[in-house]
Amino acid sequence: MRRIWGIALSAVVSVGLAGCQRSGESAGDPAAASGRPGAAANVTAERLLNAASEPSQWMTYGGTYDEQRYSRLTQINRDNVKQLGLAWFADYDTNLQQTGTPLYIDGVIYVSTAWSKVYAFDARTGKQLWQYNPKVPGEWAVKVCCGLVNRGIAAWNGKIYVGTLDGRLVAIDAKTGKEAWAKRVIDPNYRYSFTVAPRVVKGKVLLGPSGGEFGVRGYIAAYDAETGEEVWRFYTVPGNPADGFENEALKKAAATWGGEWWKLGGGGTVWDAIVYDSVNDLLFFGTGNGTPWNQRDRDPTGGDNLYLASIIAVEPDTGEYVWHYQTTPADTWDYDATSPMMLANVVLDGKERRVLMQPSKNGFFYMLDPATGELLRATAFTEVNWADGVDMKTGRPRVRKEARYSEGKPFNGLPGAQGAHGWHGNAFDPETGLLYIPTQHAYFPWVEDPKYAPSDVGFNLGIDFAAQFTYYQKNPKAPKDFVGFLQAWDPVAGKTVWRGEINEGPTGGALATAGGLVFQGGGRSQEFRAYDARTGEKLWSMQAQTGVLAPPISYEVDGKQYIAVSVGGNQTQGYYAPNYSRLLVFTLGGTAQLPPPKEYTERPLQPPPATAPAAVVEAGRARYSQYCAACHGENGQTRGATFPDLTRTPLLHTQEGFDQVVLKGVLEEKGMVSFAHALKPEDTQAIRAFIIARANELKSSMPAGGAAAPPPPRDAHQDPGR
Repeated sequence: MRRIWGIALSAVVSVGLAGCQRSGESAGDPAAASGRPGAAANVTAERLLNAASEPSQWMTYGGTYDEQRYSRLTQINRDNVKQLGLAWFADYDTNLQQTGTPLYIDGVIYVSTAWSKVYAFDARTGKQLWQYNPKVPGEWAVKVCCGLVNRGIAAWNGKIYVGTLDGRLVAIDAKTGKEAWAKRVIDPNYRYSFTVAPRVVKGKVLLGPSGGEFGVRGYIAAYDAETGEEVWRFYTVPGNPADGFENEALKKAAATWGGEWWKLGGGGTVWDAIVYDSVNDLLFFGTGNGTPWNQRDRDPTGGDNLYLASIIAVEPDTGEYVWHYQTTPADTWDYDATSPMMLANVVLDGKERRVLMQPSKNGFFYMLDPATGELLRATAFTEVNWADGVDMKTGRPRVRKEARYSEGKPFNGLPGAQGAHGWHGNAFDPETGLLYIPTQHAYFPWVEDPKYAPSDVGFNLGIDFAAQFTYYQKNPKAPKDFVGFLQAWDPVAGKTVWRGEINEGPTGGALATAGGLVFQGGGRSQEFRAYDARTGEKLWSMQAQTGVLAPPISYEVDGKQYIAVSVGGNQTQGYYAPNYSRLLVFTLGGTAQLPPPKEYTERPLQPPPATAPAAVVEAGRARYSQYCAACHGENGQTRGATFPDLTRTPLLHTQEGFDQVVLKGVLEEKGMVSFAHALKPEDTQAIRAFIIARANELKSSMPAGGAAAPPPPRDAHQDPGR
């Protein structure tokens, strides 16, 4: 079930969701803004290879190919950061969550937003130069796992590249904002989508699709940056053995699989980390979870299932396999290895050594030799209860038996499916030698679904998704939380040096600077902060009026340093509340002010009486878990305000109105497609009965006087980003 709202408010919602400009609408000349006529996005191989020598720029997703998210600018520093103020801001035309890292190139900021839109702004003034809207069909939302987000863009030879939710690779003329070309690069018969930031290496655009929950076969591909033609593709899991294998690496991987995994694709999508090592001329990427999550449903033989949850190295020119390291063999917990990675030089055992580092979703920090894949360090960077550590001789985690949650034996896992670390950008300061990790502490009850059957609608998990609610009802003393914080981690010593404030839910990405600072967003706390990089003392902060999750960047123009961050999302008041999605840009002495927040009254919690028999409600819970919880939360309440709160929708008052949306698809253009091919009228009646029952439970738990219901429990994918 996707994006349901009351018919009476649909006009208001459409204003918030619809694009305000046509594709490529231009309001200026970015080349003129840069002071270098004809130089819009003049990014070359030489500039990318030497990006560290141009600290005024931010030309690629992680700042440089090493992806350290470290700015060598020093004008803003620990001594004067209290003078930091807002230089300018620019509103986006969407009310959805923002996760994109901006690029800054020669006077122009480029940034992607929800629905795969791209903006260009004059970096001095904030004047919008153009907006590109790929016009992703609203109905494609049903094929997207975890929010209609986009994490970033790439620049090369006068073009800006974006991967769209509906599977296109688009090249945009950086000077005009007009589409240079667009290629559909996925098979539309499968539920792929693009949320990853592309990278450009040697004239090739690198891109991997999302969709690991939906029954796809993961891969990463390289496309010619001038034409969009595919140069090579590396599949991350083997296909049907009867068809042969694309290479020897996949033939070897097939020996670690059993059953008929290829019928659901296997999973293993490359939806985030992609890093190029110019020293060793290797490309690294991380792979995601299997399809389904529960390994017993995916592979009853219990094999390692290569190359799921792995870090893989390939030749960037050909995509030829070089080495791999599997962080979580036989993954059954959604422990993707796609969290951001970076390259750095550290002193290890008395010698300086180039290393590849990743704080993983599974709670362990990994350090590898980038040339060989040798495991150098593997240490838990936060509390974990699924494994007792990593065997350094074999590289395998020492998994606790109970963690594999066999039927009838739930496991309250830490980290949960939310992960100890997600897509939120890490930062590394070569001066302090510290890695700054946005960290999550979150439980998740793993309960096997004995009735699981593959489906081409909704998630394919093999677990009881509704257990996020029912498990804690039955086990009220079981630990449960979902909090986030920034920590400074010593990657050599394997220990935490300091921690920032603890926030409810996920926390934001980080930026380290040579001014001795770490900038980072506090997630739904709505605070944007600057910490002392060595001590963790909070030196400066501002209220952004909205969630701050995307990593910031720093740039310099006309001798002045700026900090820029894309904000938006995590409305505490619900889906329909304004979320103030914007680009915020700061400098010393900045005096701009955000407009005051608008008054907003949340929809009342006024469900009809719960009259359905318990058996119907229970049937509705099961169907809701499979088809609706992915977007609307495990119990009818919205996931971080990314989708409407169904316990408060007026559609609960009439089955006919409910079915107009769920079965007839009247809101398809807004992303809520018809589920008539998967659900029958009796199914939607049961789903509505479940939501009504849950809404009445929430209403009865309200304090005297009718105060707002307690916040909803956090579910596995409450932080969109895949």
